[in-house]
Amino acid sequence: MGFFDKLKKINIFSGFGSELDDDFYDELEESLILADAGMDTTLRAVEELRRRVKEEHIKTVEEARGCMCRVIADMLSVGDGGLDLSTRPSVALFIGVNGVGKTTTIGKIGHQLRGQGKKVLLCAADTFRAAAADQLTIWAERSNLEIIKQHEGADPAAVVFDAVSAAKARKVDVVLVDTAGRLHNKQNLMNELNKISRVIDRELPGCARETLLVLDATTGQNGLIQAKQFKEAAGITGIVLTKLDGTAKGGIAIAIAQELGVPVKYAGVGEGIDDLQPFDPLEFAQALI
Repeated sequence: MGFFDKLKKINIFSGFGSELDDDFYDELEESLILADAGMDTTLRAVEELRRRVKEEHIKTVEEARGCMCRVIADMLSVGDGGLDLSTRPSVALFIGVNGVGKTTTIGKIGHQLRGQGKKVLLCAADTFRAAAADQLTIWAERSNLEIIKQHEGADPAAVVFDAVSAAKARKVDVVLVDTAGRLHNKQNLMNELNKISRVIDRELPGCARETLLVLDATTGQNGLIQAKQFKEAAGITGIVLTKLDGTAKGGIAIAIAQELGVPVKYAGVGEGIDDLQPFDPLEFAQALI
């Protein structure tokens, strides 16, 4: 069973007629919008399909289906889909609102990196949410990873400083940093992220760095609004899309790639430790279509 088989099948092409006529394109538009691709992205995708159908002399709905897979895969292929872990240590910051599965995502990615032979250190810099450090500690124990944490309410940038110092001393390959999902207002949250960034710049100048926004696929277009705000404030290098198994709303991935120009780097399709995998645009497009 392929990874994206767990994605709830939307089957955008089900119930269509057999002719590539205006009704076909209207129904396709409706299906994509229902799948949360958003209006602009949908119109762009359908326009591109029309162009290729004409150019490649496509005559059947079945051929159009294959072509649509390629259109969506191309739209999803923005930026580099891999993680840049080229320095030792490298740092990955995880940002996103509470409840999207951020801490779980860090645990799963840490587990996978350790499986690839990397020495991983977790950093519990979400000091505002009571159970965040405890939750990350459970993942650290489960995956046999080291963790740096302080007391609840501690200064997040100070925890990051401790983690970076430990990483240098212990010859760690990757530091995965959990950050607060919400402070009193957007400005406070962004100030906090900026402080963390300055600590990393000062202590690890030139290190490879990822800022990954964790989004819950079930929030649809709301997720896109969140992503725009975080991109503006924190600059994001990639998206982790969680909870794709319980939703037929996977089209949000296309909207994010198109509107933000930021690649989806991981997709989550379940609770299991291996249910978070590197994102494959073509495989995803095939699951969607």
